[in-house]
Amino acid sequence: MTKIVYIPLDERPCNYYFPAALSEGTGFTMAAPPLSMMGAKKQPANTEQLWEWLLSEVKDAAGAVISLDTLVYGGIIPSRLHDLSTEQCLDKLNRLQKLKEANPSLRLYALSLIMRCPQYSSDDEEPDYYKDWGREIFRQGYIGHRQQLGIATEEEKLEKADIDDKLPLSVLNDYLHRRRINIEINKQAVKLVQDGTIDFMIVPQDDSAPFGLTTLDQQQVREAIAEAKLDLKIYMYPGADEVGCTLLARMINHFKGQRPLVYPRFSSLQGPFITPLYEDRPLYESVKYQILAAGGLICSSISEADLVLFINSPGETMMESVSQNHPNVGYQVFRNLAELVEMADFCAGELGKPCIVADIGFANGSDKNLVELLRQKKLLFRLAGYAGWNTSSNTLGTCIAQGMIYHIYGETEQHLNFLSLRYTEDAGYCSYVRQYIKEHKLPMLGMDYFRVDGQRGKAAEAVKEELERFVETHINDETYRVVIEDVYMPWSRMFEVGLRTKLQKKERDREIEGLA
Repeated sequence: MTKIVYIPLDERPCNYYFPAALSEGTGFTMAAPPLSMMGAKKQPANTEQLWEWLLSEVKDAAGAVISLDTLVYGGIIPSRLHDLSTEQCLDKLNRLQKLKEANPSLRLYALSLIMRCPQYSSDDEEPDYYKDWGREIFRQGYIGHRQQLGIATEEEKLEKADIDDKLPLSVLNDYLHRRRINIEINKQAVKLVQDGTIDFMIVPQDDSAPFGLTTLDQQQVREAIAEAKLDLKIYMYPGADEVGCTLLARMINHFKGQRPLVYPRFSSLQGPFITPLYEDRPLYESVKYQILAAGGLICSSISEADLVLFINSPGETMMESVSQNHPNVGYQVFRNLAELVEMADFCAGELGKPCIVADIGFANGSDKNLVELLRQKKLLFRLAGYAGWNTSSNTLGTCIAQGMIYHIYGETEQHLNFLSLRYTEDAGYCSYVRQYIKEHKLPMLGMDYFRVDGQRGKAAEAVKEELERFVETHINDETYRVVIEDVYMPWSRMFEVGLRTKLQKKERDREIEGLA
C-alpha cells in the first residue's frame, strides 16, 4: 500500500471522512490524525500536536495532502476567529520545509483558503459580533468594491454611508486585521510553492461573490501567483470542503500516471453561463478548474472521453433545494432532465463509458426529480460518481474525484458504499430530511436548527428514522438496499450530518434468510 498523509480542513465528515472513504479499495492508504487532535467547530485543533504527528508520519509516505488553515489556525472556523500575530502564523507555516527535509521525495499538495465574508448576520461560524453586524460588514465591502470600480449606484453609496456611520470601528478593525493576516499567510504559501516545498496548491474561495472583501483578497493572492509565474501550480476557484477529495484524486492520478479525459454535458443550454449561488463566476469556468485540479483534462467529444460528466445545471437561475417543490419557470422550461438521463443510460450501457452525475440544479441538496429518473433507469449504482450537496463546487469536486478513482479501479465494494452515502446524504438528508426535522420534530423536542442535543441525541435518532424511510422509498430497488449504520450531528446543529452507510445486494439478503 502506498501511504498518503492527510491533514483535513476540519473534523466534519466531508473533510475528515470523505477522502478516506474514497481511498478505500485502492492501492493507497490515507493516514489522518486522530480526531482527538482535531478541533471542534470554533475550538481550534491542537496545532502543536498536529505538527509533531505530521513530521513523524511523512517519513515513510509517498505523498501528503494538507490543509494550511488547520496547521496554522486550527481549522476552517478558527481561521476566521484567531488572535494570532503574523509572526506566529509564519512560524507554523514555515515548518513545512521540515517535511521535505525529513522525506525529500515526498509529494506535497496543499490547500489554503481565502477567508469568506457571509452576506448575512450570524455568529454560528463567525466572530460573535457577526451576529449583529455581519450583513453590514459584507455590504460595506461589497459596495466599497463597486465604488472602486466606478459602478456603485447612488442608492448603494447612500447605503454605505449609513453603514459607515453605524458600524463600530472596533468591530471593523478586528475583522479587517484578521483578513490582512490571513492574506499574508496565503502570499507566503505562494513562496513555498515557488521554492519547491509545496508541489501543488489550491486556494479555494469559500462562499464567494462577484464583489466584496473576499474578491478583493483574491485579487491580492492572484497577483502574487502571477508575479511568481505559478499559475500552473496554484489554482484559485470557488470551493472548500471538497478539496481534500480533489487533491487525493490528483495524487492518485499522478502516481498511477493517469490524465483522464472528461467530457462535460449539461442539462440546460444556459447552464454553463449561470453563476451558481455562493460563487463568483459562470459555472463552466469552475467545471474546467475542478477537472483540471483533480488531474484530468476536458475533451471535446464523448467518443474520446475516459469519463463523461453529466451536469444537472439550472436552466435560468439557481434556487435552494428546499424550494424545489415549487421551482421557478426556468427549472421546467429551460432544461431537459429526461434527455440528460437517457444519454447517461446510453453512455453507461451501449457505449460502456464511465458516467459521473454532478447534481447542481439546486444549491444545498439533490434534485429529487433527477434521482427518481436515475432510479427508474437503474442508473443509481451504475454511475462512476454522484454528488449533490452544498455548493456547486462542493458537489463537482466530490463526484469528479470519485469518478477519477473509478476510472482506475472500477466498481469496488467501497465505490458502491460511497454512492450509497451520497444518495442518503445528498438526496435524503439535504433535500428532504433536514427541513422536515427542522419543521416537524425540533419544535417538539425544544431545539432549533443551530442547537440540537449533541452528536447522538434525540435529534440524531429522529434523523435516522426519517432517512431509513427515505432510502426505502426513494433509493432501494429490487436489487439493492442501503443500510444506514450510523447517524450523528457533527457540530450539534442541523446543517450537516455524519453518516456511515453500506450497500447490500438483496439476493445476498435472501440467501442469508434462507440459511437462517
